[in-house]
Amino acid sequence: MAVQILDARGLKCPQPTLKVTAMAVKMKPGEILEVVADCSTFEKDVRDWVTRSKKVLLWMREEGAAKRCQIQF
Repeated sequence: MAVQILDARGLKCPQPTLKVTAMAVKMKPGEILEVVADCSTFEKDVRDWVTRSKKVLLWMREEGAAKRCQIQF
C-alpha cells in the first residue's frame, strides 16, 4: 500500500492540521498519510486530531526543526 506524503513545512499552525483534514476525505480505510511540518504546535495538534478523528498515529519523530508522523486511516 502506498504511503501518501504531505509536506507542510513553512506553514503556520493550524494550517498543517487543516491540510491533514483536507487529505482525510481522499484517504481510504487502512491507507497511510505521512506528514512533515515545522510549526511549534504540530505534534500536539496532530495528536488531538487523531483522537478526535478516531485515526491511528503510527509514529511521530523529530527531524531537525521539523516533526514527521504517519497517520493510518
